[in-house]
Amino acid sequence: MEEKILTYETDEITVTYDVNRCIHAAECVKGLKSVFNPDRRPWIQPEHESVENVAEVVKRCPTGALKFKSNSDELEEETPAQVNTIAVSADGPVYFRGNIEVQSADGEVLLKDTRFALCRCGHSGNKPACDNTHSEIDFEAPGHFSRSNLTKGAEDDHEKLLLKVMEDGPLIVEGSYQIYSNATQPVSSSKNIALCRCGGSGNKPFCDGTHKEIGFEG
Repeated sequence: MEEKILTYETDEITVTYDVNRCIHAAECVKGLKSVFNPDRRPWIQPEHESVENVAEVVKRCPTGALKFKSNSDELEEETPAQVNTIAVSADGPVYFRGNIEVQSADGEVLLKDTRFALCRCGHSGNKPACDNTHSEIDFEAPGHFSRSNLTKGAEDDHEKLLLKVMEDGPLIVEGSYQIYSNATQPVSSSKNIALCRCGGSGNKPFCDGTHKEIGFEG
């Protein structure tokens, strides 16, 4: 993953924007257009609202492209959600929230975050992060999943959610989490799962080994 960070600052708050992780979900624009307006330059102007409102809307960004840092003692820094969650979106990425750590297969820490969007079409230019390429190639994938791939876990276990990126292979998820989609009720689980990154699995969002057959690289 490569970062391209832009910074917007007032005396009370600093908002950063990672261009490479933005997929134009527009939660920020819908939430606070007085601050987040893509038709204006600069497109982020945090001075137009209270720091509390700006911070609250920044936390709605599902990919982690937007972050904030308090420049005073009046605002608490963002903390991980109390329960790690995985949300499977139809024809799009898998969204993670919680105490997230992304690692390479050999254990190198690539990212520590509270929000992350995983590419599952296989064509992102910023793997393993989604960069919205799925919308350009008309990627299709269901927003539901089979519960048979999961085991029941404790809902109050807030340990770290470890995401291991296998070279040319899936993303291995370790830790406790709730997984859900618009079509599926939340399932609490602590089972290690392998999520497809190549876009070709017949058991999406789970890996079925297709990456080996199609020569996926990532």
